[in-house]
Amino acid sequence: MMKIYGSIVDDETRCTHYHSEKDIIAIKFKCCNRYYPCYKCHEEHADHRIKPWPEQQFDESAILCGRCHTKLTIHQYMRTTSCPNCQASFNAGCTAHYPIYFELQTK
Repeated sequence: MMKIYGSIVDDETRCTHYHSEKDIIAIKFKCCNRYYPCYKCHEEHADHRIKPWPEQQFDESAILCGRCHTKLTIHQYMRTTSCPNCQASFNAGCTAHYPIYFELQTK
């Protein structure tokens, strides 16, 4: 299993901040190359600011499904609502945090 940093509460990457049935992803942060369940865990446990992924690197495998441990690229993750391997549903509310994790172009 990939090492997940932060305030983890179970083996499916849920944390003290986000722990619903659908909160099962961990994000590899661009700034430190470490997986955390959420930005709040990163803020509490890392000694640096979050650096979002630039759009030209959205083909990077930076998302981990906590259920089956499949890695997804950022593009794959942003285009789905569930894991393509195990079909576990992801929390749709996480899209509100995309600007924290990813540099999004406004058009």
